[in-house]
Amino acid sequence: MKDILNVGLVGYKFMGKAHSNAFQRVGMFFEPSMDIRMKAICGRDEEWVKQAAQQFGWESYETSWEKLVQRDDIDMVDITAPSNVHKEIALAAANAGKHVFCEKPLALTLKDAREMLEAAEANGVRHQIGFNYRFAPAVQLAKKLIDEGKLGTIYHFRGLYLQDFIVDPDFPLVWRLDKEVAGSGALGDLGAHLIDLARFLVGDFDKVIGMSKTFIKERPIVEKMTGLSAKAQESAAMGKVTVDDATLFLAEFKNGALGSIEATRFAQGHRNGMSFEINGSKGSVRFELERMNELQYYNADDEEGTQGFRLIQATEGSHPYMQAWWPAGHIIGYEHTFVHEFYEFVEAIATGRKANPDFTDGVKCSQVLEAVETSIEEKQWIEVDSL
Repeated sequence: MKDILNVGLVGYKFMGKAHSNAFQRVGMFFEPSMDIRMKAICGRDEEWVKQAAQQFGWESYETSWEKLVQRDDIDMVDITAPSNVHKEIALAAANAGKHVFCEKPLALTLKDAREMLEAAEANGVRHQIGFNYRFAPAVQLAKKLIDEGKLGTIYHFRGLYLQDFIVDPDFPLVWRLDKEVAGSGALGDLGAHLIDLARFLVGDFDKVIGMSKTFIKERPIVEKMTGLSAKAQESAAMGKVTVDDATLFLAEFKNGALGSIEATRFAQGHRNGMSFEINGSKGSVRFELERMNELQYYNADDEEGTQGFRLIQATEGSHPYMQAWWPAGHIIGYEHTFVHEFYEFVEAIATGRKANPDFTDGVKCSQVLEAVETSIEEKQWIEVDSL
C-alpha cells in the first residue's frame, strides 16, 4: 500500500486552478510512489474559496494560511499566492516540517529567497519552485540534445517572452502592476521563466546589463480581480504603475556563451509568445511555447544541399513524459507541464532525492533578476555573483 501525501494549497485563482488540475491528473496518468490527497485549499474570501474547493475537488478549505500550515493532516504546502507572501508562508511551512512547493519568482528580493532556501534546508524538507516550462517534452528533448553534445559548444541563447494583455491603457491596476506585491513586472513575471530555461539549458549567468520601460504610468484602480482579468472602479480614480512594462537585457554565461532576453507585456498580437533559440558549433534548436509539442533542430553535419531546420513532433513514447499520455501525434497542452512537475516533486518527496528545480534554482534566478535591476539603475554591467 502506498504512502499518502496530504496537500494544502494556498491560492485558488489562475495558478490555483492549474495546480488543482495537476494534482488530480498525476495519479491518473502516471504511477507516483505516493497517493496524493487534496486535503485543503486556502484563500481570504470565504465565499470564493469555498466555491473553489467544491469545483476543484478539495476536501476542505481554510481562510487562514497560518491555520492551514499548522494542520496535522497537511504534509505539503503549495504556494500560488502573490509574490509578497511567498516568504512568510514558505518559512512557516518549512518550520512546521512541511514540504514546500512555491510558484516563481521565489520571493520579492534575493535576500528573502535565500532565507526561504535556508529554512527549507535547515528543516530537512523537500522544496521545489514552479518553473513549469522545463517540463514540456520538447524542452526536455532540447536538454537531452545539448547534454549529448548534439549542439556542440554553445554560442548563443536568445529568449523572448511577448504578451499583450495590458496594452490597453484602461486595463486596471492589478496586483501584478504593484511592485510591493509582485516585486517586478515583465522581468519577474515573464523574464524569470527565460532566465530559468537559459540556466537549465545553457548554464549559469556570469554578468548582465539591461534596460526597462514603463509605458503606461497610471491605470484605473481595481474593484474586483478574477485571475488575470479585473474590473475597474466606476470612479475615475487612478493609481501609479510601479513595475516595468518591458525589460530587455544582454548576458554572458560562465561557459562563454552570449545571451539576450526580452520580456514585455506590450507586444500586440502575442498572447503568450515565449520562445527561445540556442546556437552551437554543431547545431541549433528553436522552441515556441504556443507550439509546445514541437522542437526545431538543425544539424550542421547534414549533407550539403539538404541542410535546414527539421521539425520534431515531441509526442513519441520515447520522448520525455509522453509514455504516460496519448499515441504519437496526439498533442498535449500547457496544463500537462504542471502534471509533470508535480509528478517529479512527489517522487522527490517519496524517495528523499533532491527536487529539480528547487529553491536553489529559485535563488539563482532571483540573483539574475536583481543583477538586471541593479544594472538598469547603475547603467553598467553587473556580475551576477557579486550579489
